[in-house]
Amino acid sequence: MTVRYAGIAWTGAGYRVEVLDGAGRRAVEPSSWGADRVAELIAWLRDLAGGPTPAVVLESTNGLLDGPMTAAGLEVYRADPWLLPPRPRFGSVPADRLVELARSAPGRLTRVTAEGGSLTGRAEEYFDGVRRGEPIRAALTAAGRCFEHGRRDTPRVALTFDDGPDPVHTRQVLEILERYGARATFFCVGHHVAALPDEVRRIASAGHELGNHTWSHPFLLDLTPDQLREQLDRTAEAVVRVTGQVPTRFRPPYGALSPEVLAALEGHPTTLTLWDVDSRDWSRPGPERIAATVLDAAGPGSVVLLHEGAGDRGQTVQALPSIIEGLLDRGLDLVTVGELPAP
Repeated sequence: MTVRYAGIAWTGAGYRVEVLDGAGRRAVEPSSWGADRVAELIAWLRDLAGGPTPAVVLESTNGLLDGPMTAAGLEVYRADPWLLPPRPRFGSVPADRLVELARSAPGRLTRVTAEGGSLTGRAEEYFDGVRRGEPIRAALTAAGRCFEHGRRDTPRVALTFDDGPDPVHTRQVLEILERYGARATFFCVGHHVAALPDEVRRIASAGHELGNHTWSHPFLLDLTPDQLREQLDRTAEAVVRVTGQVPTRFRPPYGALSPEVLAALEGHPTTLTLWDVDSRDWSRPGPERIAATVLDAAGPGSVVLLHEGAGDRGQTVQALPSIIEGLLDRGLDLVTVGELPAP
């Protein structure tokens, strides 16, 4: 059977795709896809004529595709920076370089799993960075520049949703929040803000808070300081163009806050915003487990991490009514992060 590989690069405008066979021949002409067409892109890859479904190769600054692609049953591989040429300040290594690496040296790539997510095989590096950054993060928290949870004597909880907007799940989440009179905070990625401005306007017009979650959901340890700031600034500019609002909160993808990342963020006019309750909904353990995880851990002042973009978030949507009802039954108001009093 003929082996095929698809290299996918991100740009400011969307995704660029190159598909080669095992001999290095183009299986199809290169194509471009908007960030609002990920479902179509997955269907196209699965149905690509003339051979098997290609194995997909991404790089570590593209954290928006592995979730939906692994959920759809595609083989997804990550090419790490030490295997690649330098990337541009804004954008990934080109698709032709990614696919050629996959074709010529597939054993050097990391197979991304649904359980490990984008950081499959790099968890030790991630946790080491977080550990080394902890003293700096504690000092920022004491200075009011990093927020993990609110006061524990105030009956309020903040639900937060990452990685959107999404063409399907964002609207479903908004409808459920409206049904219960709840407000939330949405940490949006610029890639999706630019592609789905109507969904962003819908979030803002419903009275929810908008936060910055970078442009392409990268593993921040792999960015230069200039690349990191460019991700934040471009995302903020996209939100301002759509809503007129400047996002004042930044949530780092995966919560990756090494000393190097924190140094790159020094002086940036945003408040780091983390969480104290992780629903782990990205692992898709089932709606009942997602709801139980949140309700077992949440209390006054909690910031709850959920997702409504960059993957199949149907389980989160199904779990949300039970989460909201469970919190309301405890007398907890559901507010934005900005409405939680600082501890």
